[in-house]
Amino acid sequence: MHMGSRILLVDDDDMFRESLGLNLGDSGFEVSSINDGEEALRLMKESDPFDLVLLDWKMPSLSGGEVLKRMRASDLNTPVILLTSLSDQIYEEAALQGGAVDFVEKSRSFLILKKRIELILGGSKGETAAASPVSDGTIEYGKLTLNIESCRAFWSGQQVDLTLTEFAMVRCLVENAGKDVRYRELYDLLRGEDFAAGQGTDGYRANVRAFIKRIRRKFERIDSEFDEIETYPGFGYRWADGAAG
Repeated sequence: MHMGSRILLVDDDDMFRESLGLNLGDSGFEVSSINDGEEALRLMKESDPFDLVLLDWKMPSLSGGEVLKRMRASDLNTPVILLTSLSDQIYEEAALQGGAVDFVEKSRSFLILKKRIELILGGSKGETAAASPVSDGTIEYGKLTLNIESCRAFWSGQQVDLTLTEFAMVRCLVENAGKDVRYRELYDLLRGEDFAAGQGTDGYRANVRAFIKRIRRKFERIDSEFDEIETYPGFGYRWADGAAG
């Protein structure tokens, strides 16, 4: 589905940019690489539209955050994934509030970044169950609204600053509301089937628990009584049935 999609890669690290560009090219993407934010903005305004922008957060002349800000001010609405070596949550929230679709640390494997890209360009997998998209491309379930095209989540009308990974996990739970979803199913949705992670055969469970903890915390900032994500110990999670009432 993504074959031939045009990606603009903006990063001032020559070795990182070359390595990532080669991996993207080998995966079937058409890649344009730029080492400067100003030049990237010029290219986006003058060339055919890109399908996705991979944007380094920390660049010497013009930061990724400033590039993103100028993009949105110029009505350049191409989806953006910000790349960074910083892990503090404040940067993630700033990226999302600035209009980025996702935020990925450079230390993560190419497999993970590729999966994020495919989720943006092709949509996350999953069958519609308890909740289903309506004609305008949204899922509505109780106080929750998910905009499928922009990967934005809203609770009682207020935006929840979810990363793309967190959005995909919430969507999976809501589409199966009232049903128990296994740890492995949630992790496979985000990382690819049979991908091994962590120590031991069930090491991925710690990763899923960390995601769920972050997701709950973000909803609780808006609604202190949020309790829609229920735990099935040793099995997984479910979105509470009856939330649509």
